[in-house]
Amino acid sequence: MNENNNLIRATTVLGLIHKGEAALGSDGQVTLGAAVMKQSAKKVRRVYNNSILVGFAGGAADAIALMEKFEDKLNQYHGNVQRASVELAKEWRTDKILRQLEALLAVISSDSALIISGTGEIIEPDDGIVAIGSGGNYALAAARMLVKHTKLTAKEIVREALSTAADICIYTNQNITVETL
Repeated sequence: MNENNNLIRATTVLGLIHKGEAALGSDGQVTLGAAVMKQSAKKVRRVYNNSILVGFAGGAADAIALMEKFEDKLNQYHGNVQRASVELAKEWRTDKILRQLEALLAVISSDSALIISGTGEIIEPDDGIVAIGSGGNYALAAARMLVKHTKLTAKEIVREALSTAADICIYTNQNITVETL
């Protein structure tokens, strides 16, 4: 990892599938070193005819490049999230340029919740909750408790859990965006 990448802290992204609803959200903060560079970055995108949500964390340029590659794979495999993820992970591991990219993708469809890592790993959490970025673990813990102990919708859980993460993580702000399927 080069010295400049160590200075970039970009986000918290959280997604889940809950009671038939899929939601993915993020905060809007981008930080370089000790300075907040942007308050309202959009880190969640709708892809493949608006049927799949993708969020990213890590180096912004790296994450966007990977997200575009993932979207290409989705098109190639007709929206099959599992297959597109496997093919992206294979390419990520073997391509000299892609291997250098430092980012994570969180992917939510109506029936899949995945994390695709910079090492080419594909993680499908048992509970259908995905969290990445600097405040990811805080948001994950909050989401798990809200799923167990409230009757909130998926969108409300994502918003509340991200807000909790923003209260704890200095690299996460309250400018929250949530998309649903």
